Amino acid sequence: MSNDRVGFSQPQPEPDRQALGERLKEAREYMGLKQEDVAKVLGIPRSALSNIEAGVRKVDAIELARLAKLYQRPVAWFTGEDPEATSEVAKEVAHVARAAATLSQQDRQELARFADFLKSRAKAKATPDGR
Repeated sequence: MSNDRVGFSQPQPEPDRQALGERLKEAREYMGLKQEDVAKVLGIPRSALSNIEAGVRKVDAIELARLAKLYQRPVAWFTGEDPEATSEVAKEVAHVARAAATLSQQDRQELARFADFLKSRAKAKATPDGR
């Protein structure tokens, strides 16, 4: 049977909504989550999440905020409004932040100390006398 019958055809996704859906799918897959898991967090059917990712279903502001929090990315990254959020540096920083989120508090503190060390070392290299 074809889905082209009256009442069964899928609406065509709008380009902006489709781009949003692609970013949402990319972030979900990057985090290693299944549609079923994300749908449970949002309290929607898996098919609704599938339609969001396909650009067919609209995502409301509350759902988008929850997805951004779950995927640990700014809302502006999903909407394409923040070109800095898609820069290479931002991607690297986001990756480090996601990795750090899985560490113990003690390990996160050690990571912060190491970051401070790297900053001070970079400053020392930038000064003419090396201090």
